[in-house]
Amino acid sequence: MRFTTIVISLAAAAILASQSVSAQDPSEELRSTERQRLRSLVDADVTRARQLHADDFQLINPSGAVLSKEQYLGQIASGELDYLIWEPDAIQVRLHGDAAVIRYQARAQATFAGRKTALGRFWHTDVYEKRGGRWQVVWSQATQIQ
Repeated sequence: MRFTTIVISLAAAAILASQSVSAQDPSEELRSTERQRLRSLVDADVTRARQLHADDFQLINPSGAVLSKEQYLGQIASGELDYLIWEPDAIQVRLHGDAAVIRYQARAQATFAGRKTALGRFWHTDVYEKRGGRWQVVWSQATQIQ
């Protein structure tokens, strides 16, 4: 019984500590939000992805095409775009009040329209805004590193 109480207490303390860190450090909160966003895209969890993307979101993909939130998440929902790997390196954050810019390199691979892309490295730059008390990505641009 005592061991169980200790384990529960430690788990509760860890949860509270992680919540207070993100509440105190917006840069870490943004890094965590971006990792959640990437996980939702790789997992094709469109419900979660919709929460993390602003309604006026736009993506400029490595081909230079501009996609709206509905177009982008629609491709993922339909399976036309299936992220197989999206592994970010260290995420850099530039915070400006309720707006932030993040930048990082990532290894990524996807299947698009039934064709598997080569595993590649990309620069990602994303603009986030804090809306309704939570961070949402509004612009995203990916550039393949040759």
